[in-house]
Amino acid sequence: MAYHDTAPADVLVVGAGPVGLSAAAELRRRGTSCRVVDRLPARLPYAKAVGIQPRTLEVWDRMGLVQAVLDIAVPMRGQLMYENGVAKTRIELSLPPDVPYGFAALPQYETERILEEYLNRFGTAIERETELVSFTQDATGVTGLLRTPHGEEEVRTRFLVGCDGAHSLVREGLGLTFEGGALPDEYMLADIEVDWDMPYGYGVRSEHRNAEGAVDDLLVCIPLPGERRYRVSMLVAPELSTAARAGTDEVAHGLEGGRAPELAHVQKVLDRLSPRPTTASALRWSSVFRISHRLVNRYGGGRVFVAGDAAHIHPPTGAQGMNTGIQDAWNLAWKLALAVDGDADPDLLASYDAERRPVGLEVVGRTVRHAAHGIHTDRGDPMSVLRREAQLLVGYPDSPLVQPAEPEAGPGPRPGERAPDCGGLRTAIAAYPLRLFDVLRGREHTVVLYGKGPEVPDVAHVTEVVHELAPDRVNICAVLATTDAGGAAPFPVYRDGAGEFARLYGVGEDPTLFVVRPDGYLGARLCPPGGPGLGSYLSRVFAP
Repeated sequence: MAYHDTAPADVLVVGAGPVGLSAAAELRRRGTSCRVVDRLPARLPYAKAVGIQPRTLEVWDRMGLVQAVLDIAVPMRGQLMYENGVAKTRIELSLPPDVPYGFAALPQYETERILEEYLNRFGTAIERETELVSFTQDATGVTGLLRTPHGEEEVRTRFLVGCDGAHSLVREGLGLTFEGGALPDEYMLADIEVDWDMPYGYGVRSEHRNAEGAVDDLLVCIPLPGERRYRVSMLVAPELSTAARAGTDEVAHGLEGGRAPELAHVQKVLDRLSPRPTTASALRWSSVFRISHRLVNRYGGGRVFVAGDAAHIHPPTGAQGMNTGIQDAWNLAWKLALAVDGDADPDLLASYDAERRPVGLEVVGRTVRHAAHGIHTDRGDPMSVLRREAQLLVGYPDSPLVQPAEPEAGPGPRPGERAPDCGGLRTAIAAYPLRLFDVLRGREHTVVLYGKGPEVPDVAHVTEVVHELAPDRVNICAVLATTDAGGAAPFPVYRDGAGEFARLYGVGEDPTLFVVRPDGYLGARLCPPGGPGLGSYLSRVFAP
């Protein structure tokens, strides 16, 4: 199916949580018009999803909004583990220096505020108290019926993206299955302050195990911005349980209505499980919530797609949910922007499901396992476990878009894997070193040519292929090992002054070409650069 039609708006995004706002912001940054609707009258002041993974910060760096997050987020330095009142494990969330960002915590309402303000820069505002009632699609677009404060409105767009949560109408309208189940336990969630002196920036997990070794009481505390402020979760008090609803077909996931926990409920748990005597105060918000684990059978159909909780729900262990949804949105948005402009290969949008559903499947399975046994029980190299939790190991090696690696490719990242950052890049003018992420920020596809220098390799071939297959859609730059000035090139040239690019990308003596996708993953790695591989990759992405 080709996408060359016209419509009053390009994309309708349903849901103004972090996932919907991320999708809309990236679409608008790329010049794609969209509308964002949300049934709620205002942003909810709840600290629901609070963990920000390093990979999400990299995404926001690429978009140009990361500084607003860094200014107010709390660093997540580690987690302190207690069992039956005894300190058991201290997990340090320390990543290697080639990873530019660490783990962070930020209330969801602040994340939404930052994304909304960024979206507003492009002249797009959230349409509040506006709900999608139904939709139909045909070969040229999607027709949706909206219920607004002023009555019903019919809207015609080219595409529809459902970021409308666990109870998604878009998912239901597509007829997607949502297989899985609910965890038996219920939890209380609260945003409080405590007067203990636990180390700054560390989460706390304190559990009690019975004689059989099973966890029968639990307290998890995640630091938030503010003086000794935490979001705490714990098993529900019996008088607040909503378990009577668990046998229905309803998706039991998220915040429940009814009576909310009071400070006294939280204090009782702290009295039982807090590593040190403490008093809770300043209750900002609380709720009872349930957890399910479910995954759609596909991430869309035709011109309609689902992302975030509309596509996958799972335990909040490791703060994977919101971050996975933001990467869903990031993956889909650049492809939709190309499709709207008529520059996408007809099969490009199908790669969204091919790339993101395996990620969702892995995250659901891992978080269910961690909810039962804890992250600390994972086997394997500790740094690999940490990188996976940071979402730095997410990749698309089996994607139909990825150009297969050539046998001569070195030991560095392979096609489909994250393109790592590196420092020490020098130019002839700037007196300070640059990061590779500085070079990539705000760009679309970027071809990076590496060579020993002093001349840039394969200039004529690369520029010819790019001009023929994707003019104005692909940036080109070169990274050279030498500090000597070579001949002029029709694109920026950087010197690998500290040798970091060569080390992290595993290049040897031979020239090597890398294609970095808009979402920061490698689409191709070619050694030598002069063969048909570049044209083959670009033909997978761009329309003839």
